[in-house]
Amino acid sequence: MEFKNLRNIENSFRQIRLFTFVFALLCLGVVGIAVYKSYSFAEQQRQKIYVLDNGKSLMVALSQDMSINRPVEAREHVRRFHELFFTAAPDKSAIESNVKRAFNLADQSAFNYYKDLSEKGYYNRIISGNIQQRIEVDSITADFSSYPYAVKTYSRQFIIRSSNLTIRNLITQCSLVNSVRSDSNPQGFTIEKFNVVENKDLETVNR
Repeated sequence: MEFKNLRNIENSFRQIRLFTFVFALLCLGVVGIAVYKSYSFAEQQRQKIYVLDNGKSLMVALSQDMSINRPVEAREHVRRFHELFFTAAPDKSAIESNVKRAFNLADQSAFNYYKDLSEKGYYNRIISGNIQQRIEVDSITADFSSYPYAVKTYSRQFIIRSSNLTIRNLITQCSLVNSVRSDSNPQGFTIEKFNVVENKDLETVNR
């Protein structure tokens, strides 16, 4: 009878040890899951920017990896430069204003090209001839595998006179380097080695 009681006590201790071991494993599992979820939640929160809207309401804006947006920003930078630099009206102040804003996006090479056009009387002819000039960028190709980024821009230039409309093919190339972002340069790039590869008439249409 005493032997049977001892066996029952031993079995009870075994069951208690087994339950304790299972319970400990369960606790470790819960702790592990809690730690993993905590780190995952913290990582998600680091991907968010909290912005105060006029100091009243709170908006959540997801931040994205800058490397994903840089190609888009680069093409927009080049597009904006071309629109400012090659858009002209028969008004000296308007031309100078556009060109000055374009110079904020480029280096000395753009100024050298502008100076060359000015010395040839290009802008004087626009003003005296009452000519409107605008540009439409068709495509921008860029190589982001190497730095500085090589960029080539294909566009059409529209020269509008009172008697006719001339459409010109405009191809330019340049290099892009990273720069400091500012109000005048929101994308944070600088155009270097700007060069016009081709600029020839495609057609002239009477108005």
